[in-house]
Amino acid sequence: MTTAQTPRPTLVNVGHYENFPVASIFLPRRLRRPIQAIYVFARAADDIADEGDAPAESRLAELASFREQLHGLERAEPATAPLFVELGENIRRHNLPYSLFHDLLDAFAQDCSKTRYADFGEVMAYCRKSANPIGRLLLKLYQADTPRNQAYSDGICSALQIINFLQDVAVDWQKNRIYLPQDEMARFGIGERQIAEGRTDGLWQAFMREQIERARKLLAAGAPLGRILKGRIGFEMRLIVLGGERILYKLQRSHGDMFHQRPTLNPSDWIYMLWRALIKK
Repeated sequence: MTTAQTPRPTLVNVGHYENFPVASIFLPRRLRRPIQAIYVFARAADDIADEGDAPAESRLAELASFREQLHGLERAEPATAPLFVELGENIRRHNLPYSLFHDLLDAFAQDCSKTRYADFGEVMAYCRKSANPIGRLLLKLYQADTPRNQAYSDGICSALQIINFLQDVAVDWQKNRIYLPQDEMARFGIGERQIAEGRTDGLWQAFMREQIERARKLLAAGAPLGRILKGRIGFEMRLIVLGGERILYKLQRSHGDMFHQRPTLNPSDWIYMLWRALIKK
């Protein structure tokens, strides 16, 4: 989550991946390098999908090149690009599943071609490739990737992805993307013109209350993972969940007006979250 400058865990700032930790100071030192390698891969691929004015065809071609280099690692071919040299070393050292990296590339490629989502099922299908792989890779690094933990992690990661969609409605509109379910927008009488104009009149607030409550329930469903994981890792996970909760709280307090007051975390939020994470063992 984009925040003011203050001493805190380092957070991903990868488009809508900014809700995930990268080499946080709270994590054991042995985990920081592999997590950083995952971040660099995700950040570079996401920049291809999001940055600049290149047409979709060019972006997809670059992402295809990333995929081919990933396939090269799978075939045990020597990598030449520093990004893939580092990534390959950490994949082999920690036995990380290549399929999860391919899922991330699928999501980035989808961003180049799909800009609207018919219903919540489509949104969740996107989350399964854009967000859940990050959590599962972290669990693999933590040596805690049991089926139960993966289910909890999927809940947290999908919730964080949706929370980011909610806080970035205006930002995504500038990229001609709407990650809100189209059928639910129609049910509340919300059209794209309202988003373009940044208006929160009509049934916008009721619509956003529904979106916020669903994300809150999804986040709460995965929250037990923060108590299951022990030590620094569990502490980090509790911080992640608390960060999502704070963003939802701010969205609700503003009545869903992310157009004029995009919710972010400030120093007082981090003090509160650190205290709550400590007492929630």
